[in-house]
Amino acid sequence: MGKKGDLRNFEHGMVVGARRAGLSISQSAQLLGFSRTTISRVYKEWCEKGKTSSMRQSCGRKCLVDARGQRRMGRLIQADRRATLTEITTRYNRDMQQSICEATTHTTLRRVGNNAEDPTGYHSSPLQIGKKRL
Repeated sequence: MGKKGDLRNFEHGMVVGARRAGLSISQSAQLLGFSRTTISRVYKEWCEKGKTSSMRQSCGRKCLVDARGQRRMGRLIQADRRATLTEITTRYNRDMQQSICEATTHTTLRRVGNNAEDPTGYHSSPLQIGKKRL
């Protein structure tokens, strides 16, 4: 059984639709597989605000490196293509208030797309150079 915050927008719509169709809270809960409390809260929120919200988009681990930090990391790599992961992390942390570890740097570089080879076949990314570089 899903809690109110775990429901997707589609599921919120199913709850509101079932209640608007005339089903009771118990019938809606049985039909949709949610708790009666969830049905009641979603429908009450819809009646009061005219919309329902989901907390699903705010769950999960927050990114330590935002879009601005990704651009900055890209500039650090462009400045020195032969830098190791440790060197990139050290340079990134130099002017930042919140420092990151090498694993976060590695994840960010993979997300940004700096793990692809050059068309010439030369490994241009610190992630591709091997164990010494990674």
